[in-house]
Amino acid sequence: MKSEINLLDKYPTTKRDLTKRANQRSKEDIKIARKFGKDFFDGDRKHGYGGFSYDPKYWTEVVKTFINYYNLDSSSRVLDVGCAKGFMIYDMSVSLNSNSIYGIDISEYAIENCKPEVSNNVYVGEAHKINFPDKFFDLAISINTIHNYEVNGVKKCLKELDRVSKSSFITVDAYRNDIEKKNMFDWNLTALTILHKDDWIKLFEEVDYQGDYYWFTP
Repeated sequence: MKSEINLLDKYPTTKRDLTKRANQRSKEDIKIARKFGKDFFDGDRKHGYGGFSYDPKYWTEVVKTFINYYNLDSSSRVLDVGCAKGFMIYDMSVSLNSNSIYGIDISEYAIENCKPEVSNNVYVGEAHKINFPDKFFDLAISINTIHNYEVNGVKKCLKELDRVSKSSFITVDAYRNDIEKKNMFDWNLTALTILHKDDWIKLFEEVDYQGDYYWFTP
């Protein structure tokens, strides 16, 4: 395990109506969201994003942070695990002038509706069984993805990230106090593993995760 570091500090934030989500969310909404299909990305807001389209304001500056922190260049190979429609991949490809930025996502819908410019570099795939050789990537990134597995699955994901990459960075759903815990469970639709940040660190240590990490809290 390397460092707790916020490499997403330039990602635009929005104010979330946690109370509304908690009051309106049903078991059926969660079931629909966890299919990670059209309803999750481009359906009703109660099932997920409520419309998922490219906007350069989200990743353009963030990918520069990754590039600088990990000393990436046009020869670097990067994998986005949980890439959705490939928006971050696209912005990093442009910034690096590279065709070696790849992505996998569990959602067939997202891959089929990805940004056309990266369609040759994105694949349907699982985070716990990544179909690339050992140490193939200079960097693997996984933003708010591996927590969608049960704990044992999370452990497999962490080991896979270490296996396929020389460096990695993840963010996971976490809380530091009771208020953040309530907010997290009020907001969550898809995560199956939500832990106190100290328990996340213990989990990282248990599997000897070698990458960097940070937390998502709504």
